[in-house]
Amino acid sequence: MSKFLRSYRFWITVVAIAFMAILPIKASGYILGVLTMAYYFGVFAMSWDLLFGYAGEVNFGPTFLIGLGAYGAGMLNSYTPLPMWLCVIAGAAIAVVGGVALALPALRLRGPYFGLMTLVAVLLLLQFIVIFAGSTGGEIGLAVPDVLSISTDANYYYALVFMLISGGILFAVSRSPLGLILQATGQDPIAAQAMGFNITKHKLFAFCLSAFFSGLAGALMIFYLGTASVNTVVDLAVAIQIIIAAVLGGRRTIIGGALGAIFLIVAGELLRPIGELSNFVVATVALLVLLFVPDGFLGAVLKRRAGL
Repeated sequence: MSKFLRSYRFWITVVAIAFMAILPIKASGYILGVLTMAYYFGVFAMSWDLLFGYAGEVNFGPTFLIGLGAYGAGMLNSYTPLPMWLCVIAGAAIAVVGGVALALPALRLRGPYFGLMTLVAVLLLLQFIVIFAGSTGGEIGLAVPDVLSISTDANYYYALVFMLISGGILFAVSRSPLGLILQATGQDPIAAQAMGFNITKHKLFAFCLSAFFSGLAGALMIFYLGTASVNTVVDLAVAIQIIIAAVLGGRRTIIGGALGAIFLIVAGELLRPIGELSNFVVATVALLVLLFVPDGFLGAVLKRRAGL
């Protein structure tokens, strides 16, 4: 423990958290709003990295889980007398149930078929939202009666604390014996099975944990925005952004997903004055990083420190 407290990683983390904590003192409401969204996307990316980086399963449809949590919480808040925080918990639970329903048949598949099934799940959810527009709000979106707070600072701290807690839990899981088993099953499932590990059971747990934090983040985000919309929580473009963020940050690092998400969201906002060209610039940077730094930002740093 004392060795960890003296490590550079610990002090870098402390300084970074301290900087983020005092940021509202000087930053404008606009900057805090951008970072608030970035923190929620950070949780999305970290949750995705647990499943891909460790369990080795490429989930092309992270927004299926996010959408279940967001729309589940939003509809409960709109059509029932349940308090907002209970709706948030229920939204996360709905995401887990939906994740299990998807994972049980999907995990029986091998190769690209798992990813394709998760992609189809997103398309089905999109169609469901459009078909039942009377209840879901359709493409216009579903306005929710309650919001987390009307204070920009409060919303910022909600998102920051949530990202830190989620990241801490996911990181701890990734470094636990379970994380090592997941890593083994992801790298060589045949060898892991020969050693007596139940591959399906461990991957299902990873999927459930990813679904829980994705759904919880989705539910909290719509109560920050005040509405649940397809373009925000379900659209395939959002899924691609989450995947790119996780890979940019560094596969199998968990925390790298948050760094990648913050980079993408902030870069997109800084380049907004150049219009549609901003998406091209961000995509080009992402492509260059993937080509020349395949381990991602944090992955490359950790690899260099390890002398590999």
